[in-house]
Amino acid sequence: MRILTGTSVGAIALVFASVGILQACGPKAFTKGEYDDPTRVELLDDKFNEADMQQMAETVVQAITQCETVTHAATRPVVAVEKVQNRTEEHIDTVSMTDKIRTALIKSGKVRFVNKTERGTLDEEYAYNESGNVSTSTAKKRGKQIGADYILSGAMATNIQQVGNDKLIYYKLTMNLTNLETSIIDCTEEREIRKKYRKRSVGL
Repeated sequence: MRILTGTSVGAIALVFASVGILQACGPKAFTKGEYDDPTRVELLDDKFNEADMQQMAETVVQAITQCETVTHAATRPVVAVEKVQNRTEEHIDTVSMTDKIRTALIKSGKVRFVNKTERGTLDEEYAYNESGNVSTSTAKKRGKQIGADYILSGAMATNIQQVGNDKLIYYKLTMNLTNLETSIIDCTEEREIRKKYRKRSVGL
């Protein structure tokens, strides 16, 4: 049986302590989570967030569904949507914003949308239907798509001002509903959001 000397015990303790320090300094994983309310506003940092997106989308949808040319149309207008342009210096997921606006408008029952992003896929399917591999009774032919009445487009802009410890961030979303036949903007809407932040010392 080997008897550990004081030096050996100290060395072993030092090894365990070193391992503990390395583990503490290593990468940490989020191991426990819970569901949160996506509509609850949390200003965790000074970036564009989901609450900003929801507020802007709701304003645009309400404006378009109440637009006179839409509400007085004999049939539901057909719309082609363009991705919202990001004219800010911040990374903003304008694809998600565009999808949110389109989804809400479809659910409103006031307008219909052509799937512009899948036109390439549609052409491939038409070509396959014409190849002779699809039965004549079920093959889909070209020339039956519905043309769009309007184009929905928009842009996101921002202005940032910083004075001392205060930082003011201003966002503006502008959306236009353009008549495809006349090129006239029949509906337009803007939504502005302004947020204020104060710089704090680390640890306070």
